[in-house]
Amino acid sequence: MNKLTKIEQFIVFCLEAYKNKFNLNALEILGLFEAKKVFRYLEEGYEVLHTQSLDYVTLEINEFINNQK
Repeated sequence: MNKLTKIEQFIVFCLEAYKNKFNLNALEILGLFEAKKVFRYLEEGYEVLHTQSLDYVTLEINEFINNQK
């Protein structure tokens, strides 16, 4: 069995945090993150984002989503 990388663990953490903060279900979050390219954003921004608070990261994700076309 393969273990998740630190970035993958962080992405799962962000998915769960965003789901809980905005009271959405897992399928809604997966679809939203895929459509708005949040996975790429989290991977590319990992070095900075993973050092921030849970509230900060979820708000950053929400702002990123809202700024997407």
